[in-house]
Amino acid sequence: KDPKAMYALSYGLFVLTARQGDKDNGCIINTGMQVTTDPNRIIITVNKQNYTHDMVLSTGKFALSILSEQADFSLFQRFGFQSGRDTDKFAGFEDHVRRGEDGLYYVTQGTSARLSCQVVSTLDLGTHTLFLALQEIERSGLRIPEDLGICGYDAVGWSELVYPGISSIRQPMDKVGTVAGEKMMECLRNGEMSSGQTALDGQVFFRKSTQII
Repeated sequence: KDPKAMYALSYGLFVLTARQGDKDNGCIINTGMQVTTDPNRIIITVNKQNYTHDMVLSTGKFALSILSEQADFSLFQRFGFQSGRDTDKFAGFEDHVRRGEDGLYYVTQGTSARLSCQVVSTLDLGTHTLFLALQEIERSGLRIPEDLGICGYDAVGWSELVYPGISSIRQPMDKVGTVAGEKMMECLRNGEMSSGQTALDGQVFFRKSTQII
């Protein structure tokens, strides 16, 4: 009965976004997972103190942006260290978000994939609410990959585990860092940086979320 055993549980990190009226908001959550494949449903849990919680509860819709290992700390500051009740979290961040067909913002900076979801049921957990949601893709009758292909970046470990297996592009981040360091040293030595582009080889992992046409 060691309570520290709970520390061994694994979590993800996500930006949960919602829209109510003309107000957009988002927050950081760490609990999101797929629970069934047919129908394709996920669950998230959200602290009731979060303004985004109330928006999802009221509208029954949300978008989930899955953070990658390249997510900058400023992303957590923006969506986790301030309240949307008195702050526009998207102000000055417009270049790093897109509005999906569902009308909700999703984050494009430091993320590897996003989900658009419709709430089908809720469960009161005391401090949190559990939302069971159907992915909008399936609710719309679309098929993966026949009607819609999905490809993520960074080839994070979960991408091969979730249904139907997410095709991914792995960027050579160690080489990117090396080249960036060399460019910086060149600039310090010469007072300027040489022009041009450097192409680095990445890896593509094809899985069932995409198909060759």
